Amino acid sequence: MKKTLITLRVNGRAHEIAVEPSKLLLDALRQDLGLTGSKRGCDDSSCGACTVQLDGVPVLSCALLAASCQSDEDERHEITTVEGLAEHGALAALQKAYGDWGGAQCGYCTPGFMMTVDALLAENPDPSEDEIRHALSGNLCRCTGYSQMYQAIRAAIVAERKGRAGEMAAREVK
Repeated sequence: MKKTLITLRVNGRAHEIAVEPSKLLLDALRQDLGLTGSKRGCDDSSCGACTVQLDGVPVLSCALLAASCQSDEDERHEITTVEGLAEHGALAALQKAYGDWGGAQCGYCTPGFMMTVDALLAENPDPSEDEIRHALSGNLCRCTGYSQMYQAIRAAIVAERKGRAGEMAAREVK
């Protein structure tokens, strides 16, 4: 099958790759770009393990064609993967909280959960328990009862709030 050259903006960087028209975004990320955080879990778009953000919105990368996410002079799409959550080489608060609170059992579904929660927190920095549960309703974990994940998410919210308070206090001192 003939390949087409496309440009994907992933985690703030442009990548030019040759893809077949039928290549899924998940496969382009994993095979062509070496970004293996997103996982293929179900092959029917029902588990959320492949979740990435497209322009800040959680999407299932196993259900999107890579070519539909390309950036060009007409449209500029930004794809964010779990690898893009790190801040200046350090774990983001959400990533750290998942580790601290045991939010990741085997870890297979964790990137999808993190990408969904990150998008939720960008939209609503202090969601209710019901809002968190609703946002995560499309993500499945086969290992845990979810309680450690919810604890990790709450801990990340508190850490982010403290970080913002510290930033505001530092600005006031200046």
